[in-house]
Amino acid sequence: MTADIELFEDLDAVARDADGALDRAAQPSLFARLDWFRLLAEHCPPAGKLLVLRASAGARRAWLALAVTHPTAAAYASWYSLRFDAIGDHDEALLTAIAAALRDGGLAKAELGPIEDPEPLKRSFRAAGWIPFVTPRTVNWRIYTIGMDFETYWARRPAKLRNTARRKAKATTLDVTIHERFDAAAWADYEAVYRASWKPEEGSFPFLRALAEQEGAAGTLRLGIAKADGEPVAAQLWLVENGEATIHKLAYAESAKAMSPGTILGMAMFRHVLDRDRVTRIDYGTGDESYKADWMEEKVTLWRLAVFNPRTLGGLLGAARAWASTLAGRRRSR
Repeated sequence: MTADIELFEDLDAVARDADGALDRAAQPSLFARLDWFRLLAEHCPPAGKLLVLRASAGARRAWLALAVTHPTAAAYASWYSLRFDAIGDHDEALLTAIAAALRDGGLAKAELGPIEDPEPLKRSFRAAGWIPFVTPRTVNWRIYTIGMDFETYWARRPAKLRNTARRKAKATTLDVTIHERFDAAAWADYEAVYRASWKPEEGSFPFLRALAEQEGAAGTLRLGIAKADGEPVAAQLWLVENGEATIHKLAYAESAKAMSPGTILGMAMFRHVLDRDRVTRIDYGTGDESYKADWMEEKVTLWRLAVFNPRTLGGLLGAARAWASTLAGRRRSR
């Protein structure tokens, strides 16, 4: 099968060519949609120039969105990107055509991630002559909740978490509201909590607000705010779509830590998505923070795929360094 390749340097051109194939109705994953890349481009673009490659053969199409700083490229992603991958048909011929186009363009290295299943891209880049290396990048905690209501879910949580939640709920009166549509006052509360929290400086509040507005209009937003005596002390930003709830951001005011407002709000959020939204999976984003194990049941590795072009000196040197690092890691693990 011979694949046709097109290269795009702006998202409007991608949209015209895709003709709806990268819209919400066609792409179940937020991170595969043109709207997601538009938000990134406007508010927190990665370093480099946008390059979107599209391979097609008959009705089958695949896209790969990159940020290019010659002679290297990286995923068109930010720290808000919980997943990254090729979009569309993961047909090896299509992905190999994309990899070959990048090879012929003179790139020495490309680094992609976080990818849940790197094997299709790894095989395709290898078939196109690249030298691929797959290494762990981060982890994702999740739980499958098919047929599970909140009481069933909660009974399976560790006793320490349940006891803490019960004790704090008795000792503290918190007003919890979960917004399914964007509300400017609730968003101001979210930002206030985040600024008063232990979290590092936020990458882009305008990005998150635009995401909340977009998803609120689509009905997927679940923005939880907990208040004590009228003051916001905890906030959580979730999205619910296609039977899956994804926890994007959460924070609590450091001054309210003794009340465990994050735990109490978390209970309300889990109850809402399980008993009202009836989700079948809950995804805790990326990161291996210890508290996530109390709320979730499965930990999955998300991967980094680094590929090197042996037709370039930089690619050869990069592959040699990657191979040396791999060997050193194997020795340390013995």
